[in-house]
Amino acid sequence: MWPRIRRRSSDIDDIVTHRTSPSQAFLTNSSIFVAIGCSRHLPEQEHTVTEGNRVERRKARTRAALVRAAQGFLASGNTNAPVLEITQAAEVSNGSFYNYFESKEELWQAAIDAALESAGDFLDSLTVGLDDPVEKFTQSFRLSGRLFRLEPELSRVLLNSEAAAFAAAGGLAPRSRRDIESAAAQGRFDVDDADVALAIVAGSLLSMGRLLLAQPDRDEATTVDDTTQRVLRALGISADEAETLCSRELPTSYSGGVHAAIDPAAQP
Repeated sequence: MWPRIRRRSSDIDDIVTHRTSPSQAFLTNSSIFVAIGCSRHLPEQEHTVTEGNRVERRKARTRAALVRAAQGFLASGNTNAPVLEITQAAEVSNGSFYNYFESKEELWQAAIDAALESAGDFLDSLTVGLDDPVEKFTQSFRLSGRLFRLEPELSRVLLNSEAAAFAAAGGLAPRSRRDIESAAAQGRFDVDDADVALAIVAGSLLSMGRLLLAQPDRDEATTVDDTTQRVLRALGISADEAETLCSRELPTSYSGGVHAAIDPAAQP
């Protein structure tokens, strides 16, 4: 039932004494009913918003499950898996696949982008406070090289999809290009063609990664830092400076934080 609205005697007095017109009095009292009517709908509106948020979260979880499953297939080199097998691995209904992706190729690319973007964001977070683009590039390359042993699943995604990985809009390649171009603009790198420089960097990183995975007994730190020095020299850095750059301490948070940052199972 509607609450009883008690009309104040002052309302009548105001009208009689012409201080308030009848229309003004009507509007004043009507506003009470409007306010009450609105308040009665608030719980329903809140329910609608909450339900909408719940649906969006469920959609995000389903999409993330498909991406995680795809990363597992990419890591094993199985890009011929049927959609049914992918949805079973993701533990979602088969019919839900095409609500998120038009094709398996689109899913593969999304899986690569998600993995590499997470890695790139994490590496960027560790270069905060470094002003020299050469130092940023050096640290990121050294840390990327160490990923092959720390995160073998991500590494296999990268190695088994290298063409798509380095053509991606996000991830490691755009960040490497950014640092290369910045260093070249400051006269730190001797680079005339950023595409050629990026090809050198990408080829060196991938070849080093394959070597580290193929030879598990090989010393990782020495291999990565020696490769980094050679890449720096190819980009115009002197041998002495390259050695100095690669002898600097790496962030201590790297080993402990990398898994939580880029592990597919940890992604929202």
